[in-house]
Amino acid sequence: MTTLLNNYFRLFDASRTDARAMEDLLSLFTSDAEIVLNGTSRRGFEGFMKAFYEYNMDVKHMWDGWVLQPDGSYQTNWAVCGQAADGTVYAKTGIDIARVNDEGQIMYLENVQDDKDAFSKYNQ
Repeated sequence: MTTLLNNYFRLFDASRTDARAMEDLLSLFTSDAEIVLNGTSRRGFEGFMKAFYEYNMDVKHMWDGWVLQPDGSYQTNWAVCGQAADGTVYAKTGIDIARVNDEGQIMYLENVQDDKDAFSKYNQ
């Protein structure tokens, strides 16, 4: 499972400019995966990705190893740097919590940023 979850970050970063990486990234998720951003839940990862790249020109993730939790989920600490669509640069940190189904697809991904307002524009 950790290889799948590591691929999530690698493909996320590559998907901005590589259509195949985007296809591969989306294939890691169930079509109705629950995506939670700072407590706000939505269904489907593809919609999030489209919105993300409307607001961001580039991004690069670094992360610790994914650790299996007692409840069966996986968790990692991450840091990201990026460039917003308006040209400003940023750096953020937080944790991701993922749940994977029996078919090996991500069915739940929660992104908990240290900055609680970080994804406010995606919650609209």
